[in-house]
Amino acid sequence: MWESLYGTLLAYPIVCFVFVPMYYNLGITSVYQYLDLRFKSRLVRCLASGTFIFRQFLLQGVTVFTPCVALKAISGVPYWVSICGIGLISMFFNILGGLKAAIWADVLQSVITVLVSVAIIICGALEAGGIGRVVELNKKDGRLEFFNFDPDPTVRVTTISAVFGTLFMSLSILGCQQSFVQRYLSMGSRQQVTKVLMYNIPVVTVLFSLAWVVGMVIYAVYESCDPLSYGYIKNLDEILPFYVGDRFSFFPGLLGLFMATLFNGALSLNVSLVNSLATVTYEDFLKPIPALKGLKDYYELWTIKGISVVYGLIIMGMSFVVSMIDGVIEASMLVTSVTSGPLLGVFLLAMLIPVANGKGAAFGIILGHLVTFWIAIGAFIIEKPPTPYLPLNTYGCNETFFSDYIKRPSDVSFNVTTFNLMKNTYTEPIQPDVSNMKNPLYLLYSVTYMYYTCIGCLVTVLFGSLVSYITKSKLDKCDEDLIHPMIWKIKNLCRRSASFELPEVKEKETPVN
Repeated sequence: MWESLYGTLLAYPIVCFVFVPMYYNLGITSVYQYLDLRFKSRLVRCLASGTFIFRQFLLQGVTVFTPCVALKAISGVPYWVSICGIGLISMFFNILGGLKAAIWADVLQSVITVLVSVAIIICGALEAGGIGRVVELNKKDGRLEFFNFDPDPTVRVTTISAVFGTLFMSLSILGCQQSFVQRYLSMGSRQQVTKVLMYNIPVVTVLFSLAWVVGMVIYAVYESCDPLSYGYIKNLDEILPFYVGDRFSFFPGLLGLFMATLFNGALSLNVSLVNSLATVTYEDFLKPIPALKGLKDYYELWTIKGISVVYGLIIMGMSFVVSMIDGVIEASMLVTSVTSGPLLGVFLLAMLIPVANGKGAAFGIILGHLVTFWIAIGAFIIEKPPTPYLPLNTYGCNETFFSDYIKRPSDVSFNVTTFNLMKNTYTEPIQPDVSNMKNPLYLLYSVTYMYYTCIGCLVTVLFGSLVSYITKSKLDKCDEDLIHPMIWKIKNLCRRSASFELPEVKEKETPVN
């Protein structure tokens, strides 16, 4: 998963070269307005906007669920209590208009998150015997498996799937998401946008790597006594809050600060996102309705607030769905991968395929969604062998290994036999049925979720181009400014090389008497 950083970093120069010139030259304010101009189709604009809204629903479900895992690990509060609490508070803030406070709180939250991560790395490395010892333990036990170029698309994560999967996902987010495009257009020049994006590469590298280094350190500390195997936690996602409560008990208030930061992140993002989604929904879908035209500002405001309440309830429901997926990281990558491909594909059609028209773009994005959701749903339905886990150890466990403030849940019984059975289940994957391996649908459903974005994008571009070519007409001519400049240069170059012009021969003039 650490190697998914490669794809993210590759996306930055591509965004600078392909997407930024288009948006900046046109001077548009909405990224979906570009699709309306390019295809002269409100349907394509609504499909793209609806895709963005749906993706944010799913991602926000993961965001809301994440701190609930931490609270359950620390205090045993059920998931449904935390999810409902965050959802109801967010809806209350939206009704009151608390967006400004949520944005300012993000600044403090980001600083505290980085500081807590650095503190975990320093203290954990000192306890484990230094950074060298941390790397040695992780490498010895198979946690650092870099450069795995296995071409099998059914393997959960390899270097190839990590690079291509996150490259397409990052292009969709950085190049086709309204919040990022607004930031690009707010800068003074296109060169400044490029400079800022390229400067972002080392910053993203450091911040992204912090999470994985924290994981390495925590594994090194618990290498001889795994809390999951010993019955102290029930879910792999609970390991980080458990570690903070266990090893930082000497620091009064740090655990509370850590929990407050997690919940503040979920609350502030939920408030700002629900507010933005409600506004986009009203502007793109409801405002064009004849019955709502000319509505007074007061009623517009309360309509948007009503939509935000509905969206808050939907996000709460999404959080309960996310709780059934194994791991918040996988859940986040899965929902992003499923919804990002068709959205990226329709923008590539608009910018790079001159023959593309509104009919082809609409058909492509719809088919792209159907294919990716079909594969994702099929992957949940079929019976696949469980994901194998690497070995977990308990040979160093004793009554004094964990802090006195940490108590093992009373409803969890542990013995050596139970651990051995669990260990065998984790380390020895069940082989799939040979008859299933011959079924093409089974192979399709077994493709890793890292490739969903690639599949959705390719389906959208290929079938969108095909339908556009079949249904093309003279009315489909688009402005040259709406196609990437490099595409026009290549097209003109090919046209010149394919044509052969004879030199002009002037006719001899006949004198007039």
